[in-house]
Amino acid sequence: MEEKRLKLQETARLDKWLWAARIFKTRTMAADACKNGRVTVNGANAKPSRTVKLGETVSVKKAPVTYSFKIINAIESRVGAKLIGQVYENVTDPKQYELLEMSRISGFVDRARGTGRPTKKDRRAMDSFVEPVLFGWDDEDEDDEDWNDDDE
Repeated sequence: MEEKRLKLQETARLDKWLWAARIFKTRTMAADACKNGRVTVNGANAKPSRTVKLGETVSVKKAPVTYSFKIINAIESRVGAKLIGQVYENVTDPKQYELLEMSRISGFVDRARGTGRPTKKDRRAMDSFVEPVLFGWDDEDEDDEDWNDDDE
């Protein structure tokens, strides 16, 4: 099979590059990350309109990990996942991946909604469900053997 090659570009807008390199799902998400200070270029915070060049390092904070990428090709149009190796080189510190694994083990990342600690409303509902008054239990009646009040 013939391998496709990308046309080499020197510069690109940061938000377009983040989207085209498949780091963010949409360009809007990439721009929002830049505006909120979660994206840095060579250690400095960057605006979405900043121009990135070949060889620069882009760091992206996606809790709890900070990913780092060295730009190989400054593209502005989205490419297939198979061609990502021609766009950037992943230079993320291995300690970041250990941090990610630790957070997965602890169970707080990607927790399904509704699992974990109950909300205050859930707790009150559970308390009212298992309250002894609902079952006709009383603390004095626990010692009585006869549950039938018809004998009196």
